[in-house]
Amino acid sequence: MAQNIRNIAIIAHVDHGKTTLVDKIIHASKIFDAHQHFDDLILDNNDLERERGITIVSKNVSVRYKDVKINIIDTPGHADFGGEVERVLKLADGVLLLVDAFEGAMPQTRFVLGKAIDLGLKPIVVVNKVDKENCRPDEVHEQVFDLMFNLGASEDQLDFVTLYGSSKQGWMNTDWKVKTDNITPLLDAVVASIPPAPTLEGTPQMQITSLDYSSFVGRIAIGRVHRGTLKEGANMSLMKADGSIKKVKIRELHVFEGLGRVKVNEVSSGEICAVSGIEGFDIGDTLADFENPEALPRISIDEPTMNMLFTINNSPFFGKEGKFVTSRHLRDRLFKETEKNLALRVEATDKEDTFLVFGRGILHLSVLIETMRREGYELQVGQPQVLFKEDENGKRLEPVELLVVDVPEESAGKVIELVSMRKGEMTIMEPKGDLQHLEFNIPSRGLIGLRNNVLTATGGEAIMNHRFIGYEEHKGPIPGRIAGSLISLETGPGTAYTIDKMQDRGSFFVDPGEEVYAGQVIGEHTRPNDLTINIQKGKKLTNMRASGSDDNVKIVPKRQFSLEEAMEYIQKDEYLEVTPKSVRMRKILLDENERLRYAKQAD
Repeated sequence: MAQNIRNIAIIAHVDHGKTTLVDKIIHASKIFDAHQHFDDLILDNNDLERERGITIVSKNVSVRYKDVKINIIDTPGHADFGGEVERVLKLADGVLLLVDAFEGAMPQTRFVLGKAIDLGLKPIVVVNKVDKENCRPDEVHEQVFDLMFNLGASEDQLDFVTLYGSSKQGWMNTDWKVKTDNITPLLDAVVASIPPAPTLEGTPQMQITSLDYSSFVGRIAIGRVHRGTLKEGANMSLMKADGSIKKVKIRELHVFEGLGRVKVNEVSSGEICAVSGIEGFDIGDTLADFENPEALPRISIDEPTMNMLFTINNSPFFGKEGKFVTSRHLRDRLFKETEKNLALRVEATDKEDTFLVFGRGILHLSVLIETMRREGYELQVGQPQVLFKEDENGKRLEPVELLVVDVPEESAGKVIELVSMRKGEMTIMEPKGDLQHLEFNIPSRGLIGLRNNVLTATGGEAIMNHRFIGYEEHKGPIPGRIAGSLISLETGPGTAYTIDKMQDRGSFFVDPGEEVYAGQVIGEHTRPNDLTINIQKGKKLTNMRASGSDDNVKIVPKRQFSLEEAMEYIQKDEYLEVTPKSVRMRKILLDENERLRYAKQAD
């Protein structure tokens, strides 16, 4: 059986069509019954993934084609979720590299492909979306070849099969000018060019690469059997990171079949399976022979580049919207997340209710915060901070990223100016269809808050992507947000009359009638300093009326922030309060007199 298994991971840049292609493979293999109906994006099964249109957590599904079982692993495309990619590539023998026929290989593609090539996986290239206007499939094919060559691919890896087609329309072919009506050429290529999962004889070994949870059996370990055979009811050794060995027993074994799992008595090497009944395991542990255990090398994960302070919500509106509000709730939830989110680290601080959370970037941390607020947690987070290092000579190093911006030609100058102000160095500028393609090396610090400014300057037409390159020498100070904050003096709903009269002071983040509290950031000041204002005052009423003095109130709608934008917007002396229903910015010190005292001490 093991000879007829192909394990493939699908890798691509965000939004190049991975999950749509998996849908089409699932439909093509007819694993549904006639009465079953599924919507699009079958594998993006949590709300966050569907709303954002990105894959966050890797997932497995298997299909059968010509007596061959193909295990497909759908991976995230964003470098912030690299921890997910690094562990699941261990399950695969080959990769399907998906690239957009117009955009070509993007920064995140390079990141994930580099990992796959280092592991020696055989690639198949799929040039997707050839139905798009201005597409350039032949150029993109050349670009991918050059990219693989630059990443140090072997001759066997460079001798890859290329298919062209459209996941959305459900067709693939070796010639992009000839449209077919199905994707079987892709499945044929997988069977022909991806090596079968090898059968290795000997004592059993399986590395745990992901986990699942069931309310009936508890935690379930998922991985690929590296060597030998796992049997139901067998006694095994669990080999931990610290070198300790724990004796465990396999209660049940399941293999992936279609979108579900099937119970089996034994699993041979090369197959991906789920093991229940084992307690106290972590991702990266090895399940090995009871008497002669041998550990597999642990999964290496890139280090975090950013941290944020997480603390309990202590604002005047605390506890109004969330279920989980105590420091115990916050601690348990954060440490539980580290079990399955390999790239995340949590450290306790000297305060009981405050934790430092380390992640790969703003998106990585914001997905955790968004997930927690949907589960009913209330919390506050501080401004994201980049992690610095020191080299052996005592020089300060900081993380640097490759930033790629595609922008209409007339806006390119504004983008170059904005990035240069944040210590970005332009390396490439070239036309790409109707757009200018710009590439920069920029410190990670410079990216915080940059997206907002670039989108404003280009009227929302810029497409930005970035990926971590490495640590370089510190680039010096970077200017932060120039404008100060408008802060509420009192607690209560703001009145339309006062907000209207204050509009010359700046732009507001709240609407009339919205409840605010003293110390909440309610707008952006037109000047660099902070300004405390009272928006609760009403109009003095008299019974005298005069024509012209009772003008209608004309208020500009409030500025809306997404969670990521708000995280990037706040200053060092501000917190972001996150509850299931609201995201509010506030000063860490709510009392104005305390803020003034603190500012004097700092001076």
